[in-house]
Amino acid sequence: MKTSDIFTKEQKGEIVNAIKQAELNTSGEIRVHIEKSYKGDVLDRAAYIFNKLNMQKTKLRNGVIFYLAIKNKKFAILGDAGINEKVPDDFWENIKNTMLEYFKEQKFTEGLVKGITMAGEQLKTHFPYQSDDVNELPDDISFGDN
Repeated sequence: MKTSDIFTKEQKGEIVNAIKQAELNTSGEIRVHIEKSYKGDVLDRAAYIFNKLNMQKTKLRNGVIFYLAIKNKKFAILGDAGINEKVPDDFWENIKNTMLEYFKEQKFTEGLVKGITMAGEQLKTHFPYQSDDVNELPDDISFGDN
């Protein structure tokens, strides 16, 4: 089974739609990356994927990645330097805890959508949409087949 088959077409659509909706009101950029498994430190892996997807190259350094390793039941949320300068220290932890409640009930799509929405609301506060805003990163989900 490929990693991209973990979610149905409809579920992938819900996640991508959440990204698009969150980005409507902000210049921030949100990506989701899903892998079957990863045995190392989940934050290190999220940082690696963040760089691999060139998320650090946004103009305002306001990218966010939601990284999931499904089999290991591990996930991480990582924001770029521009965001981390502005959000409260416990911001990512609050989103992670909210998502975890959904994940415990096997509601991965709903958890991701909620987390993306929460991140989008905070990005809107600190990085409001500008009339000349360009979507710097794709809104699709990236998958790793490891």
